Amino acid sequence: MPAVIRSLGADPAQVLAAADFDIGLLDDPNKQITFSERSRLIARCAELTNCAHFGLLVGQQGGLHALGLVGLLVEHAPDLETGLRSLVRYFHHHLRGAALDLVVYGGLAEFSYTIYQPGTVGTDQIGDGAIAGAVNIMRKLCGADWVPNEVLLAHRRPADVEPYRQFFRAPILFNAERNAITFPASLLTQQLAEREPIIRRLLKEKIDALEAQFHHDFPEQVRRILRSALLTDKTSLEEIADLFSMTPRTLDRRLEAYGLSFQDLVDEGRYEIARQALLDTDMNIVHVAALLDYAGASSFVRAFRRWCGLTPMQWRKQHQATERRLGALKAASGATRKGDKA
Repeated sequence: MPAVIRSLGADPAQVLAAADFDIGLLDDPNKQITFSERSRLIARCAELTNCAHFGLLVGQQGGLHALGLVGLLVEHAPDLETGLRSLVRYFHHHLRGAALDLVVYGGLAEFSYTIYQPGTVGTDQIGDGAIAGAVNIMRKLCGADWVPNEVLLAHRRPADVEPYRQFFRAPILFNAERNAITFPASLLTQQLAEREPIIRRLLKEKIDALEAQFHHDFPEQVRRILRSALLTDKTSLEEIADLFSMTPRTLDRRLEAYGLSFQDLVDEGRYEIARQALLDTDMNIVHVAALLDYAGASSFVRAFRRWCGLTPMQWRKQHQATERRLGALKAASGATRKGDKA
């Protein structure tokens, strides 16, 4: 992030201080920040640098090298599909709050990134960065000249699309239902650079040891699974319980131990998907309702009002008004700085 800030002509120390972030934390690899803190930081830096594609620039710095043990496991996979499915399976050891998925349909493979952390800010910036990182991963595994069939970004078309075109070098669909890249499914069988199988086995053993610790955070696991399931209409208690190889009653009891119910997490996930769609895209209410598998817009409106006390349109107008005020303040601040400099 400091390198990106510097490339934009700003002082990283000043920008990060203005974002209430201690730059010294970046010097200690043992320090960790939460997904919410990281998202807030990227969104704030985008505002402070007045760069609408800040997240995209940060994501361009990412790739397998930034994923620790998980990245090494992917690099040592025998073929592309094994590598990507390992990344999907173990991504939560690198990042909590978002999930990856790999789906094959109609001769195409879709590699997607979804945010499930409730109340995440800067979801447009985070999504841009994640998909840029995904493209870097594919270029590392398949060659520097690799390009996706299509890039899907779950936010409005920006005023300046050139930074996106230059990096992705592929057709881009804005206002998409999710952040993803697509490519021919036949590519999944591609063999990767030959590696020592013993190294992959040792990496797998270390990650499996971490996995045993992750099993203590059961609600986190359910949220991660639900986020993708909510977009594929497979959200019944029975279907989710089956994914955990347990009965519906056992799943319910496990959640009750944390003071939660399955329906609580379903509603939380639906609200987060709706919030991101209303805030970041131009989808109409009927489209959002269909995305969440509601029978009609009226059912969705009733549910949304139950979640936050406002209708979807009231919520969208309220947050758009806030964004316009912030934009006006930024513009005024920029004009003042130029005037002072002159």
